[in-house]
Amino acid sequence: MSISKFQAVLSSKCPRCRTGKMFSGSAYGLSRQKMHEHCPHCGFKFEIEPGYFYAAMYVSYAFSVGEVLCMALVTALATKSESPWTYIIVLFTTIVLFAPFNYRYSRLVLLHYLSPKVSFNPKYAGVKNKL
Repeated sequence: MSISKFQAVLSSKCPRCRTGKMFSGSAYGLSRQKMHEHCPHCGFKFEIEPGYFYAAMYVSYAFSVGEVLCMALVTALATKSESPWTYIIVLFTTIVLFAPFNYRYSRLVLLHYLSPKVSFNPKYAGVKNKL
């Protein structure tokens, strides 16, 4: 039984086997996030071609815009402040706090949803491949 694409993204799994983890460690922690070069389960190389993850910047930008717009709206409704400094502080804090999330999930969304070269293959889900 394999997990869905959405569950694979939420749990940071490989897009080909949906079993191996793409990242070591958690998104938020004392150690730096590290993405594996190859899937520890099926051996899939995550960076399909050189510079592939530059496209993840666009996904991360879309995430950031959504987060900033939501927080600006919440700040406006909650504080009814007209001071630009209130918004600058809240929005800057939002960007900094969501940066690890955006880094991780922009790459996951790029591989799982926006890459036509990558697709789930159930034959890799159960068998561990030796690198």
